[in-house]
Amino acid sequence: MAAKIDRALATALSGDPRVLLDVKAPELLADGAPVADVITAAMERAGMALAAQLTVTQTFRRSGLAAFVAKPTCIVTRGDKHIDVRALVLDASVIDGDAAARLCGALRLPDAVPWLADMLDDAVPAVQEAAVRALGRVRGRRVVDALMAHADRLPTYRVAKELAQAASDIDFEGLLRDGGNVKTTVTVLMACGLRGDALRTPLLVRMAQDRICDTEIRVAACRALAMIGDPAGADALRLLGSDADPAVQKAAVRARMRISAAMRKRI
Repeated sequence: MAAKIDRALATALSGDPRVLLDVKAPELLADGAPVADVITAAMERAGMALAAQLTVTQTFRRSGLAAFVAKPTCIVTRGDKHIDVRALVLDASVIDGDAAARLCGALRLPDAVPWLADMLDDAVPAVQEAAVRALGRVRGRRVVDALMAHADRLPTYRVAKELAQAASDIDFEGLLRDGGNVKTTVTVLMACGLRGDALRTPLLVRMAQDRICDTEIRVAACRALAMIGDPAGADALRLLGSDADPAVQKAAVRARMRISAAMRKRI
């Protein structure tokens, strides 16, 4: 199944607009994980060109498969039983649920965002994991809103990792300036660091230096500056090496050492 879809997508990306996937929806779910990997690889080969990414998605839409994996009202037929895809996705014991989430993420289907967001409230960690990873791949403002709405309830590193993929520069600027509770702000700062977002360096420096800010936020800003590795942040971190807050002082010293080591490697 995966090899079949790989060949079809390669043909579509080569410029043939007539490609149809001769695959039934239940078969797609049954082999969902390897198919999702094939789609992701095709997207990566297409690069950041929106036209190429649209070609991949449209190939599935023409074949009637995109709607199947993106809408919770679609039905899977199993023998004599008709099963709602949403029910499958919300049941971690059923492999089709994880497959549906992975396929939505690989195809970057915005129509899937509402029910993927619902999955973030599931009590089963495996279901939450499938949903948050899929949302990170879909990207866009609605994804950012869904992730931030659940930032207090999900592991910080998971939300930060997917936020780093999903958020635009404008999203990051707004999230950092609008503020929020400590955990939410720390999550956004971690995402900035993972993104290597040098454009945010001046704002992160101000947050690290702001003695009114919570210690966790100031420490997170220092760590984000270290991950970004922008030399412009090194001077600010040097000043924080004598900060009155021991935790901030320690984080600043470590961050400056990390930036210095990164600069030496570039020489």
